[in-house]
Amino acid sequence: MTPISEEALDTPCVIIDTCKMELNIRTMAETARSRGVRLRPHAKTHKMPWVAEKQLLAGADGITVAKMAEAEAMADHGIADVFVAYPLVTPAKIARAIRLSRRIRLIVGADSLEGARRLSEAAKRSGTELEVRLEVDTGLRRTGAPYEEAAALAQRIHALPGLRLTGIYTFRGALYDGRPTLDVRSAGEEEGRMMAALAQRIRASGIPLADVSVGSTPTAAWAAAAAGVTEIRPGTYVFQDRMTAAFGVCGLDDCAGVVRVTVVSRPAADLAVIDGGSKTFATDVQPNTEPLRLQGFGHVIGLEDAVLERLTEEHGMLRLGTAAQEARLTIGDVLHIVPNHICSTINLHNRVYFRQENGYEERPVLARGMLE
Repeated sequence: MTPISEEALDTPCVIIDTCKMELNIRTMAETARSRGVRLRPHAKTHKMPWVAEKQLLAGADGITVAKMAEAEAMADHGIADVFVAYPLVTPAKIARAIRLSRRIRLIVGADSLEGARRLSEAAKRSGTELEVRLEVDTGLRRTGAPYEEAAALAQRIHALPGLRLTGIYTFRGALYDGRPTLDVRSAGEEEGRMMAALAQRIRASGIPLADVSVGSTPTAAWAAAAAGVTEIRPGTYVFQDRMTAAFGVCGLDDCAGVVRVTVVSRPAADLAVIDGGSKTFATDVQPNTEPLRLQGFGHVIGLEDAVLERLTEEHGMLRLGTAAQEARLTIGDVLHIVPNHICSTINLHNRVYFRQENGYEERPVLARGMLE
């Protein structure tokens, strides 16, 4: 593959610093090893089997995804151990899961008796068995069985034919005592204790749970330290972003992913317009929300008081402070911006460019934009 020169990169585009990415991969793998837990990274961040392979080579035991299409893309490129950490309830998705389970080790999620029954009935009809983990809500109030009801639900799922209940999992994020927090250590420790205690209750009922899976990038190291936790599923760490830097789990210099943009207009001294808007930058991590209180939609490298304040579809409006105005941005200047959330940003792009020693290597985001 012939390297691409920096001058040949058009904007807007996503650039990944390969050296930083590989260091992030090694660091999280060592964190898991030092805690004595398995690492199953969430591929929602990169959506690229090529990156998943690097994670596996560094010590990950398998890969996590959120969609059947992502699982299929990973399997098609040699990833043989995949966990779909999402309740599968539609007949089409369940049928695809059964087909894929015949090719690789596939684990699927369930968070309700109705959902588990649908998996069970399809597995029976096909003469196969599905490996299942029960999702538990530990405070985020998203998917997941209510914590207080999870042990009883586990018994009912365990009794269903065609299913093999092997574990429990949760996604909690940075919550402590039911509230958003910057104290990721306390949040992670609480998450780990809650899930380990629940696993003990389920095992006491005669169900041989093997896996207790926890941990987002901010909380993974601390949740992993809880006795009884067996696996962590961080995703963002592979590239890091402004959000994880704000949580204190990395520095902005550790962020491997940036959006490269060009200044296309300078309507006023305190305003610069770039060629990246809401179709370029993720907007799911909104400015000024708790607990991070981020200013704008990304960190503009080298212009500390510039704020990516507003986005329309194709335009990004930078409010320039005194220092940024003194930099005298002109039309055609190129900027690099660390997005608030790299995962959703990657999903907006068909390809990304990995910085190597001798130029840039283009890689397709093979599992992006897939709704299934």
